[in-house]
Amino acid sequence: MMEKEEIFSKVLRAGRRTYFFDVRSTKAGDYYLTITESKKFTNDDGSFHYKKHKIYLYKEDFSEFNSILQEMTDYIINEKGEEVISERHQKDFKKDYNNEESDSENQETVTATTEKFTDVDFDDI
Repeated sequence: MMEKEEIFSKVLRAGRRTYFFDVRSTKAGDYYLTITESKKFTNDDGSFHYKKHKIYLYKEDFSEFNSILQEMTDYIINEKGEEVISERHQKDFKKDYNNEESDSENQETVTATTEKFTDVDFDDI
């Protein structure tokens, strides 16, 4: 089957994950959005493969989808803040015990880390 025509695309690289946002056209000429998460996995022999998950989002669902996404992301930020703590659980994470930093220096690191994120607003689509 032929791949639907891509009209507009954006890519968000986030560590081992890459998110693809693609506006595509239906046979009738209407537009819809696909969001694809691609995650890279490395095998023991050094080779790698990707696992992909795709969401199809149609115009009639944009408003409610955007509303719920905003509500959920706001909830997470309000409950857990913007610090990324999941890095501690990666098998190659190494904490630097030799360098005791003050709270203000730690905050600067967190701010620098979160500045790398891209704000995606579905209203722009």
